[in-house]
Amino acid sequence: MLKSAAPALATIVAGPVGGMAVKAMAEKLGVEDTVEAVTAHLQTNPQDVEKLRQIDLEEFKVEVEDRKSAREMQIAALQQDSWFAKNFLYVFTSVWSLFAMIYFSWVTFGTIPESGIRMADTILGVLIGTVLTGFFNFYFGSSKGSKDKNDALMKAMK
Repeated sequence: MLKSAAPALATIVAGPVGGMAVKAMAEKLGVEDTVEAVTAHLQTNPQDVEKLRQIDLEEFKVEVEDRKSAREMQIAALQQDSWFAKNFLYVFTSVWSLFAMIYFSWVTFGTIPESGIRMADTILGVLIGTVLTGFFNFYFGSSKGSKDKNDALMKAMK
């Protein structure tokens, strides 16, 4: 049963808190900090699923509180008299989004020297994977699909 569930477990932990979940699981199992290593270990050692039930969820609580405090900070900023204080996050997000769109256009339609392709790909990945995703998660919260994955992970660990 675990052999068939392991790939699904790997998919589940690849959500927004996947990095923290994989790290906690790998630490508890004593394996390399990768989804593949955790999955392979669980496939060959199904009895170790019990160890995962002992993972301290405090790290996850800390991250949730951190996001909550950022949103509370924004609520406090909106109560200020200063235009800049009220709009800083919107200006900051707009500038980074504009930069990202210009960069996407340049990478897509411009000519990149052969020696710079790897760097351009790295910057593109950072912009998409962290900068823009962070903005969307801040303003709109995590997706329902992400919540469902986290719920499934917790259910699988019980």
